[in-house]
Amino acid sequence: MPRPFPDVPEPEARAGLRPRLPSPLTETADARFARRGVRLLLKRDDLIHPELVGNKWRKLAPNLAAARGRALVTFGGAYSNHLRATAAAGRLLGVPTIGVVRGDELAGRPLNRSLARCAADGMRLHFVDRSTYRSKREPEVLARLLADAGAAGAYVVPEGGSNARAVEGCTELGRELRGHADVVGVACGTGGTLAGLAAGLGAGQRALGVAVLRGGFLAREVEALQTAAFGRRRGDWEVTDRFHAGGYARVPAALEAFAEDFEQRHGLPVERLYVAKVLHALTVLTEEGAFARGTTLAAIVTGAPDPV
Repeated sequence: MPRPFPDVPEPEARAGLRPRLPSPLTETADARFARRGVRLLLKRDDLIHPELVGNKWRKLAPNLAAARGRALVTFGGAYSNHLRATAAAGRLLGVPTIGVVRGDELAGRPLNRSLARCAADGMRLHFVDRSTYRSKREPEVLARLLADAGAAGAYVVPEGGSNARAVEGCTELGRELRGHADVVGVACGTGGTLAGLAAGLGAGQRALGVAVLRGGFLAREVEALQTAAFGRRRGDWEVTDRFHAGGYARVPAALEAFAEDFEQRHGLPVERLYVAKVLHALTVLTEEGAFARGTTLAAIVTGAPDPV
């Protein structure tokens, strides 16, 4: 297996960046699925690496390799898991990181726990107004942002880490699941994991993306990412917008109760913003009869709950 960071000295790679791959795949006995004749497997990507958890490793690794030691600049909101993962990777590799944070009103406030962790890992935070942040894909706006953040010449990783390289990195997730499940569910923010997962699955397998944001835009994003990575749409996949629970970072009481119940049933700590939503979606769809008897489902556990 080629080293993911060819320009990083081997002792440093051994010290902090060795992933656990393939991630474990475990069967979960749950009466709600069993009575419908459906099996549920959990793909434990949360166990890949203690700091670059789950799909963050899969998406960041090829981008870090492409950066070849240059400073990294990336984007996210005040509670972005992606910002935290990038900051941790920078610390482990000894690479400078700059985080462009949505919301200039946050600049004068104490850092929340997520941003404080980024800063502790050495990430320099640059806060921008929300209007500018929304336009960050426009070349002129991006150039100005990079200049203002002192990040000219840095390697740019997009929000959520989703780009063509990330999609290619996530194809391995699909390959690891070939022959193990009929339908694979994954919670999606920017769509990169779904785009790669679907491309890596084998014939007869289907990927189901569970959108965690409102707006109904995710299917277009996934198709655009696949086109950038492969030149065309790849694999059998679809997106459901039924289970966002009100939008990103929204965890209403019913979803919280579901997550707590799942934890009690299976002893698995459930991350609320992504993992709870895909598990809830698969449970509801199973109970509605969406999957034929004999179907094997796999849920991607893309992350772990924040430590208290």
